[in-house]
Amino acid sequence: RPLRGFDVVKDRETGNSKGYGFCVYQDPAVTDIACAALNGLKMGDRTLTVRRASASMGPIKPEQELILQQAQQQIAMQKIALQIGGSPPFPGSGVVLSVAPPTKIVCLTEVVSMDELKDDEEYEEILEDMREESGKFGALVNVVIPRPSPAGEMIPGIGKVFLEYADAAGSARAKAALHGRKFGGNVVTATYYPEDKFLNGDYGAVTVA
Repeated sequence: RPLRGFDVVKDRETGNSKGYGFCVYQDPAVTDIACAALNGLKMGDRTLTVRRASASMGPIKPEQELILQQAQQQIAMQKIALQIGGSPPFPGSGVVLSVAPPTKIVCLTEVVSMDELKDDEEYEEILEDMREESGKFGALVNVVIPRPSPAGEMIPGIGKVFLEYADAAGSARAKAALHGRKFGGNVVTATYYPEDKFLNGDYGAVTVA
């Protein structure tokens, strides 16, 4: 399982959460991906702040180790997976304990208009702008912007921009950086897209927040 455990820091007197906690991953490489994917995420009326814990904090205390073990057992029993931006925490659990892994494909909406898609010059300009901007976040493999056929026929995925990265770390950085950004007066929405659907040319599937 990707998550070794989760420790919610609580007030000793009241037992209430202090508003922060620690995730420990089995694979250290997942840590940066999780930070990029979760930092800035809206949950209800709150915004998550996620970053690496400082190495100067020292070794895990015995009581924290026990909490981590208990969290791991809870994960095993409940098989909880956090769908980012999805369902709320289980009653009584305080927080959700695992993270749905990002895909290598990021889907952007609210980026292009129908008029821009129909105009060859504007389409190529947006395509080039997207390649340049998206390449800042990782090894960009491909940019796909579906557009109507020459006959004007509508196809699935029109209005979306798909960014394919060489790895999930790049897509996580892109999603975190581009989501909520203004583009042409519109607020961009960035979500993960199923890799198998993208590779098969299916641009009409449901995205993963």
